[in-house]
Amino acid sequence: MRHILSSFLALHWAAVFALLAFICIDGNRGVATALGVLGVPVQNTRFADLENAVVVAPLVVAPLAVALLVVAVLFCWAFVEALTSDTTNPDPADSVMRIAFISALGVLSLIVIGGAAQGINGLFMIVAVQLAALLASYVAVLAERRSTVAAAAPGTGEIRAAAHVMAKAAAHNSSLARISGRLDSRDDR
Repeated sequence: MRHILSSFLALHWAAVFALLAFICIDGNRGVATALGVLGVPVQNTRFADLENAVVVAPLVVAPLAVALLVVAVLFCWAFVEALTSDTTNPDPADSVMRIAFISALGVLSLIVIGGAAQGINGLFMIVAVQLAALLASYVAVLAERRSTVAAAAPGTGEIRAAAHVMAKAAAHNSSLARISGRLDSRDDR
């Protein structure tokens, strides 16, 4: 069974972070627009001071765009792994998905820290909503993975029940052979 929800969520988050990275390329205005896409009112941003600073703007914009792009690439990788992973060995896809979600949480946390340093109003609540959405996505991915693994592998109770039925059948056959006087062909050797 393919991981439909996992692949859809990985593709969704890859598109979101790639879009944010693409928007951030446009310098100081791009960061304000990216924050607007996230839901922060653009009027509350205090990036007017950064437009005059030739040195500070590239130091903020380039690493943010690169970090968002790295997260988008990780989610693309998780998407490919979700499509091509084997249901009996989901460990590679799980590790890539885990790394993608952790890096996304890290980038959003850095956005909150940077926004607090710049004095951007309303950023904490917006990023908290995004973090909650990432967490809900990760829980959904884990639930899908575990249900797939549970469906593929029999449980310990099922194995014990099957062994119990087989042992009972062997004991029954042995008792019937002794009662009827037939000896098992393996005992004659």
